[in-house]
Amino acid sequence: MRGASAGKRFWEWLTHKRSIGFGLERLGYLTLRFPKAVAILVIALSVLAASQVPRANVDGDLLRVYADSGHEYEAYKRLADTFGTFENDIYLLVTSPRLTDPQVLERMRELAFDLELSDFAAGTLSPFSLRKPSGDGGTVPAVPEGMTEPAQVAAALSDLQQNDPMMRNLINPDLSGIVMIMFPNPELTRGAGVKTMIAQLRELAASYESADLHVELTGPPIWTSEMLNAAVGDQVKFTVYGFALGALIALFSLRSFWGALIVAATPFVAVMWTMGGVLLFFGSFSFLTIIVTTLVLVIAFAESLFFVFNWLAYWRDGMDPYRAVDETVKVVGPASALTMLTTLVSFASLSMTPGQGIQEFSMAGTLASLLNFTCLMTFLPLLLKAAVRFGFRLPKPSGIVLTSPMKLSWFLATRFSRLLAGGAIAITILLFIPYALIQPHFSFEEMVAKDSTALTAAEQIDQGVGGVAPLYIRVPLKDKVADVTDADFATIKTVHEILEKHLGENKVISAASFTHYADSGFSREQIFEAVGSFLRRRFITDDASQALVTGFMPTVIDSDSLKAFVTETQADLNAAGITNAEIGGFRILTTFATDDIVRSLQLDLTVSVLVNLFLIGFAFSSIRVALATAIPNLFPVLGTEAYLYFTGQGLQLTTVISLTIAFGIAVDDTTHFLSHYLHSRRAEGRPHLDAIRHTMSRIGGAIVATTIILCTGTGIVMTSDLPQVALFGTLFVITLGLALIGDVFILPALLVAGGRFFHPLVGARAPNLTHAAEPQGASPSRPAAE
Repeated sequence: MRGASAGKRFWEWLTHKRSIGFGLERLGYLTLRFPKAVAILVIALSVLAASQVPRANVDGDLLRVYADSGHEYEAYKRLADTFGTFENDIYLLVTSPRLTDPQVLERMRELAFDLELSDFAAGTLSPFSLRKPSGDGGTVPAVPEGMTEPAQVAAALSDLQQNDPMMRNLINPDLSGIVMIMFPNPELTRGAGVKTMIAQLRELAASYESADLHVELTGPPIWTSEMLNAAVGDQVKFTVYGFALGALIALFSLRSFWGALIVAATPFVAVMWTMGGVLLFFGSFSFLTIIVTTLVLVIAFAESLFFVFNWLAYWRDGMDPYRAVDETVKVVGPASALTMLTTLVSFASLSMTPGQGIQEFSMAGTLASLLNFTCLMTFLPLLLKAAVRFGFRLPKPSGIVLTSPMKLSWFLATRFSRLLAGGAIAITILLFIPYALIQPHFSFEEMVAKDSTALTAAEQIDQGVGGVAPLYIRVPLKDKVADVTDADFATIKTVHEILEKHLGENKVISAASFTHYADSGFSREQIFEAVGSFLRRRFITDDASQALVTGFMPTVIDSDSLKAFVTETQADLNAAGITNAEIGGFRILTTFATDDIVRSLQLDLTVSVLVNLFLIGFAFSSIRVALATAIPNLFPVLGTEAYLYFTGQGLQLTTVISLTIAFGIAVDDTTHFLSHYLHSRRAEGRPHLDAIRHTMSRIGGAIVATTIILCTGTGIVMTSDLPQVALFGTLFVITLGLALIGDVFILPALLVAGGRFFHPLVGARAPNLTHAAEPQGASPSRPAAE
């Protein structure tokens, strides 16, 4: 008993005289107390942020998402540092209906030479750049020069395609096309260099286009460029359409043009501050952090509209408009602080997952949450008082469209509360089943822009020759002899054959690819000399301590198939006694690292839900409030995961992120609802049912309007050309839509059905719901901030 009594005393001490916003709403009180000083700070912060916006850029490096994410990234980095990789190579698919025409062939040779002379080329690989050993100890072009008849060309190319292992990866079997590969200089392709390189290569390809020759570019840099263009285009579209739709919804909700502009001003400033902050701290946006600005846009619109709704309600109740601003800060400020904290917790929880991309997204989202709240508590109160001073008039009340759902909700809650509450609890419990069964899923195709011409070209290369999606097996060598001993060569050959067994003929290249020349009497030294020093380093390190065997997978392959392939290949390597070989590559990294990241993010989501539910209960000093919050907010998250499970989409990188952030935002309306409900009971002395009805009539329209803004704003994301981003928007809208059902129908039903359970809340020892410290110097008729 003593322990329980001590615990109770500790809880009472901890919660004594504490607001539900943990005092963060004091920022709003400072605005009311020192409006001029705060206005100067707002202007200064805006100028600083605006100065950063011209630097806005998006880093298209996908490795930034996976950097420092674990074992797979470290293995990939070791591989890239040792050999370089084919991941950044540019592939040119050159096709012609008259490939065997000598003139067409020579035109292709000219293209290959021009490609080799590119400022960005560290090296090239094509049928025209390769040489083969000659009988006199020298080398000759692999594709003979000076051929005059189509039959000669056809015979020469067919012989090479059938007998030369390297040519099998570069010449289509039906002689309809060839592949040229350019290895970019990494020093010249940093930053904006990739964009310049691709532009030059497109210009080069266009100069060779004719009725007899068609050139298509593909490869990871092209895919990344398309993704980058799509991401930038999406951001412009999301921002412009988001502001337009948000302003229209505000206009419809408030029935006032100037009121809509006031609501839209806060998200404009919040987005500018967020962009400036992200650029100041990270230097650029990534594929993930660029989403943060859209989230800030819709969250700021929703919070701004909610704030203005309450301000107008006090004004309509007869309160002086200046005093109404003060009262809104005192009543809404603590709840807004708590909703900011729940969103912040959702973003911050992602930091438990390793990986530079996730860490940056978590930090950017946390920073954005703080800046958004700061904007709400400083800029918006100043703007509202300025608007009144400049003649803003009270608009007409909201229309029936926003209030009718609350009338239906009240009817159902009073007539069928137990049925609705019991059904909601049962459904939520059942939704834990797909939550437990759902598995991670990854597909590279879903990361590439829709209608990607580069992806189409890559699939054509897959069908014809080696492919553009490489994976690697790093093979340690024992003897470390420059031209490779027979024992080490036998090891390389074994690994080559194992990989070819799983990928298919002509899909693997390594030092063992040149057995055709060795069988013809040429030494390995002569063969390596013919290959050239640059390409030799793709097979054997300079110190001959490691060899690389490269296989080419289909460009489009699902994660389960790739995992099975790696497992089977590793088993064959172990059976052959080659246990120290390491399988790697960007596709291996993205598949396995995404799997680990998604599982970790799923844990982050669980932690975010539990922490936020505890935070709300702690803020209101009531476990009863936490329990009331649980069902309306677990329902939308579990419902969305059930949608993913039953549609077979599984958990992906952006899906878990969207669920985590959507939960943090969805709980906002629940917090505002409970804050007003408890204020009605504790401060205004209303009975239980009357407090519920008053809350629904006071803020119900705001909940509906803010959800419409959130769904509409993030709904624009569904139109993205990037499938992963579009899915992010889809899941966000589903989660928020289910959250609206939870707040408008389930929560009131739970409160009505649990009347006896929630009745003690009126007498509970609790933190102040309206204010932790009264703004000083305000008179009843006109606030000090006037």
